[in-house]
Amino acid sequence: MKESGRKQGAASPCAACKLLRRRCAQDCVFAPYFPADEPQKFANVHKVFGASNVNKMLQELPIHQRGDAVSSIVYEANARVRDPVYGCVGAISSLQQQIDTLQTQLALAQAEVVHLRQFIK
Repeated sequence: MKESGRKQGAASPCAACKLLRRRCAQDCVFAPYFPADEPQKFANVHKVFGASNVNKMLQELPIHQRGDAVSSIVYEANARVRDPVYGCVGAISSLQQQIDTLQTQLALAQAEVVHLRQFIK
């Protein structure tokens, strides 16, 4: 994950500050995780969770855990944008149904192989 949202002394604000139309301070909590060249990443997070809530979550975490937290927040926000009702749970449920279907198909194919082997002997 990219850890530097802006370079020292750079005039370009991070994606969060740009969307929120505010000055991006040197110690901006969003800058390392929401670079200016990825505006949609923060837009979805802001839409789902709100900038203030994400700011509070990040402030409460040790710095070394923030990158993983942002990855999770971004993933959940993107899932919520795609499926506003179920979010990640909908994706997990869909994948679980696919696994169940494929396991059933595999069991049927294995049974057919056993059955066909009886005719070869």
